[in-house]
Amino acid sequence: MEPLLSVNKLRKAFGGLVAVRDVSFEIPQGSIMGLIGPNGSGKTTVLNLITAELSADSGSVTFQGKEILGLQSYQVCRSKIARTFQLVRVLPHMTTRENVMLGRMFGSDPTTPTEAEHEADVLLKRVGMAGRADLFASQLTYIDQKRIELARALATRPQLLLLDEWLAGLNPTELRIGIDLISQIRREGITIVMIEHVMEAIRALCDRCVVLNAGEKIAEGTAQSVLSDPEVMHAYLGVDDAAA
Repeated sequence: MEPLLSVNKLRKAFGGLVAVRDVSFEIPQGSIMGLIGPNGSGKTTVLNLITAELSADSGSVTFQGKEILGLQSYQVCRSKIARTFQLVRVLPHMTTRENVMLGRMFGSDPTTPTEAEHEADVLLKRVGMAGRADLFASQLTYIDQKRIELARALATRPQLLLLDEWLAGLNPTELRIGIDLISQIRREGITIVMIEHVMEAIRALCDRCVVLNAGEKIAEGTAQSVLSDPEVMHAYLGVDDAAA
């Protein structure tokens, strides 16, 4: 079966710094893939290249068999790819409901404001924000803003959802709820790529992981296999700790 997303020899440099160096991987439909590695390893840059936040220097990204490098970010969204951001991007002077409505009205299957409002309220309840639809996004905590961003991404009706450290900063109870929510999203047929440093979530959710270090892929496999890989341990912990 053809993979839903295929990344082939993706490369991006900023001046003399190569942030992503010939990275390749494939994502089967219906799976959850973890994109992991130490800070500064190029993970978010890979997502930015896939979603056209940045333009690649070379390589290929195909989604459902079609090349998407060269598209504008709104075209990537309308092709049924949605994402959240490491640094949350909500519209602070719009209400919680209006933020989510935008995803439904301008996503892959645009609809009327009336329908978008109804679906926004359903999604807000789903991410634990029922009763706060009329608050301005600026009134929300950072964690609640992350919930709004996820609801907005889901409102675009994606087939592929990219999560950039969406679980970061959650307390243990919130983390368990978040893991369950991501698992439910997957059961509904949405394929997920998640950048995450919370290894509990990686082990619980991911079918496979790709590990980056200094812009290069250094490992790929199950969560258990890559997290026990000496090169991965070295990248995360350093020479002394990895050898301890």
